[in-house]
Amino acid sequence: MNENDVFDCIVVGGGHAGCEACAALARLGHRTLLVTGNVDRLGHLSCNPAIGGLAKTHMVREIDALGGMMGLWADASAIQMRVLNMSKGPAVRATRGQMDRQAYMANVRKSLFFLPNLRIWQDQVTGLVTSDRKVTGVITRQGLRFLASHVLLTTGTFLSGRIHMGLINMPAGRLGDEPATELSSSLTALGIQLGRLKTGTTPRLLGTSIDYDALEAQYSDTPLPRFSFHGPGPVLPQVPCHITWTNETTHDIIREGFDRSPLFTGVIQGTGARYCPSIEDKVARFPQRERHHVFLEPEGLDGAEVYCNGISTSLPLDIQERMIHSIRGLEHAVMVRPGYAIEYDYANPLQAHKTLETKAVPNLWFAGQINGTSGYEEAAAQGLWAALNISCRLRGLPPFLPRRDEAYMAVLVDDLVTSGTLEPYRMFTSRAEHRLLLREDTADMRLTPRGRELGLVDDRQWDIFQRRRELVSRGVAFLENKRLGAGAIVRGDAVVGMPLAEVLRRPKVELSDLAALDGEQNGDLCALLGEADDFTRGTIQADVKYKGYIERQRALVARSLRLEETPLPEDLDYTAVAGLSSEVVEKLCRVRPASLGQAGRISGVTPAAVDCLEIHLHKLGLLRLGKMK
Repeated sequence: MNENDVFDCIVVGGGHAGCEACAALARLGHRTLLVTGNVDRLGHLSCNPAIGGLAKTHMVREIDALGGMMGLWADASAIQMRVLNMSKGPAVRATRGQMDRQAYMANVRKSLFFLPNLRIWQDQVTGLVTSDRKVTGVITRQGLRFLASHVLLTTGTFLSGRIHMGLINMPAGRLGDEPATELSSSLTALGIQLGRLKTGTTPRLLGTSIDYDALEAQYSDTPLPRFSFHGPGPVLPQVPCHITWTNETTHDIIREGFDRSPLFTGVIQGTGARYCPSIEDKVARFPQRERHHVFLEPEGLDGAEVYCNGISTSLPLDIQERMIHSIRGLEHAVMVRPGYAIEYDYANPLQAHKTLETKAVPNLWFAGQINGTSGYEEAAAQGLWAALNISCRLRGLPPFLPRRDEAYMAVLVDDLVTSGTLEPYRMFTSRAEHRLLLREDTADMRLTPRGRELGLVDDRQWDIFQRRRELVSRGVAFLENKRLGAGAIVRGDAVVGMPLAEVLRRPKVELSDLAALDGEQNGDLCALLGEADDFTRGTIQADVKYKGYIERQRALVARSLRLEETPLPEDLDYTAVAGLSSEVVEKLCRVRPASLGQAGRISGVTPAAVDCLEIHLHKLGLLRLGKMK
């Protein structure tokens, strides 16, 4: 490795944010260096061996639509695929895939190691090189100095990481891996303010020691769902997961360990995840609950271990063993790895621009858990977001900044840089005010043209997208224009003379009901649908069935665009804005919103305060109020 090499970007950390960023930058032609502590664990699923879930799948599909990699890697590694929330509307449905942990890492390594423009180096970054307060490179533990015009930190839980098992604790990025201890001091010296967060993981069990006959099995859906719009889909054999429950005996054993729990004895100082609490936290907070779900998820086709989703814990080892043996089906289970909590440093994302470049240090970018998020999908989305913006900077293009109505990843980033976070941030569909426009099946319609413009969507993906877009457009138009003839009956109701689309909008009517009509009634519908896969047929149905709701959401977006498109100067003196309270001035100075729309989403900034900003911009000659209104 030649330390005199100069790169366009150095990516620090080989987790999901780092791997997605490296793949994008290298494929876009930028000379990229990935420095990671263990090249054998690129793309490691450190906690749950699963990808996707509610709101998370939406981001995986958006990554894929833009030309990113996570959806392809997940499809190639999936050993169980299901769609969640099928009984609910399409806006909140989500695909979830159980991964073969080793296969996922192998697929990531196979992609990254053979990418032109990407160098991979196993080492630990201990400090940053700066010049005129700008980052120009990194220093490693092996004494090497690498230079680059941009540095992207994707440190995960490794930044001053410390793991806890009962009252035992030790420095670690995760169990078995060293933490990054020196880098925190380098960041603090540059003016980056760091805080502490906490997350945790569950015990792993020996699969052959579990009594599966006592448990409820959960199988893949048929036909198999997929993550990628353009990939081959899942290729590995599918296996079931199993469900069991904790019980009152389990909870009594857990309570016995409270006096040795780092969570309750004050040993852990970092703030934990509100929406993914440990089992001891659940027992303490919900004493009325008689049981909690435990999902037993295989870690691979050839792996011996099973992940116990639902009992994340940092309790002492003896309590963990007794807790496990009290659960049905696990009476004789053998623990292979203990559960533990981990604390780590993060930087409140209020310190970042919307591009994810830090405000205090130009050319230094953060993505993933260093920004306070939790989850592989949130990290990968940020990695791609930062990489695309770095690429735009390198090529002299405008930044990549889709709006909240265009992508879940835009909701994620906007939430982070506008509101910050004091606890691990997790994406939910409820965070997106325009979620009907952000269905997982429309990610390609929203973002693939952007990915093509930026150069990340190749010809094959573009051809597949254009074919799907044409099928959806043709299908929707056919349903809107084709009217039913005499004698037409759907679900017992006469529908003579009605357009197929109007019939489809009735409650409980499905596209399959229309396809089942006599050929003279539905015309060429069956032939048209025969050209589309199940996923595309679902898009056609949702676009037609929810047309009125979609149009209303688009009208709301159009009305709010004037605020989103009204920029606020980065150096605006908020103390000079008449009518603002000192609290609002303080928040505006801290966030430095890029637009009036973003200013209005800051907690405590009222519509009246936004009006004051608007008037002030008019006084400065930066806009005309008449035109705005």
